[in-house]
Amino acid sequence: FARMFVQVCLYFYCKCLWRCLKFVVRKLTGRCELQRICYNTKPGAARTMKIEASLKGSKSKRLQTSVSVHPDAIEKTIDDIMELKRINPDINPQLGVSLQACLLQIVGYRNLIAEVEKLRREPYDSENPQHEEMLLKLWKCLKPNSPLKARISKQWCEIGFQGDDPKTDFRGMGLLGLYNLVYFAEWDTEIAQQVLSDSLHPKYREVTKKEISQFSKAEWEKKKFDKAIGYSFAIVGINITDLAYNLLVSGALKTHFYNVAPEAPTLTHFQQTFCYLMHEFHKFWIEEDPLDIMEFNRVREKFHKRILKQLQNPETALCPHFAASESLINM
Repeated sequence: FARMFVQVCLYFYCKCLWRCLKFVVRKLTGRCELQRICYNTKPGAARTMKIEASLKGSKSKRLQTSVSVHPDAIEKTIDDIMELKRINPDINPQLGVSLQACLLQIVGYRNLIAEVEKLRREPYDSENPQHEEMLLKLWKCLKPNSPLKARISKQWCEIGFQGDDPKTDFRGMGLLGLYNLVYFAEWDTEIAQQVLSDSLHPKYREVTKKEISQFSKAEWEKKKFDKAIGYSFAIVGINITDLAYNLLVSGALKTHFYNVAPEAPTLTHFQQTFCYLMHEFHKFWIEEDPLDIMEFNRVREKFHKRILKQLQNPETALCPHFAASESLINM
């Protein structure tokens, strides 16, 4: 009880002290916190995340709710903020532009979560022609020279599904898993086909004498017959979709999206991120050189931590090399 009482006291003390400091700084500089952030922080994740924290932490309900308005109401919201903060838009024309860009990113991120969640919750329906068409497109993109003999076929295992009918594998991520796999196969075809080929036919890796000396007898018996471990491409794609989804919902991807999308991040940005994660996980899997497929969860968790660490840097842009992202960054 005493510890909780002290924590509550510290919270209110710090909150009051922080408000007093903000009041003093405004009097000294003639600028409110939003002005100081926009004028002293370059565009991107660093600025937008500070603006978001400032608005959410405001004592004004109008400022708190400004981060969740409809995109069409953003211009009116900016006018309300300027009026509430007693900022003359004629003297500070750039402030309104900067705040608008930040709010578009903040509101867009919330809307992207809703869009992604809707796809995740929609189950694959084999009676839906659009769903079936997407599934067949995935096959054609990955195996253009091998026609699918039947809709229910063991051939699906060739691209990493578990059984004769892929629909059962989409249960965890719904349509989102299929959307991501099709995007990867259609827009980054060369890399997707290479990753698929490597997953089916992992390259032989020479084992050095030093490594042999470090292996236990059981490890060597496994390594001797299986020096490179493949994996199920489609199942891993659905699993990486889950990883990307959790990064999005937790807010970890804000750093990346606020750096690559000058306005509202879209589903395309999310799918580009998935492509990046698939490619990077494939390289990471090879680097980790697991003893068998049972190590998948360990490798995935380690990869997840690596990505989280990258995203802690406000300068991070995971995949600026994608064509769509490059055009956005150059705007």
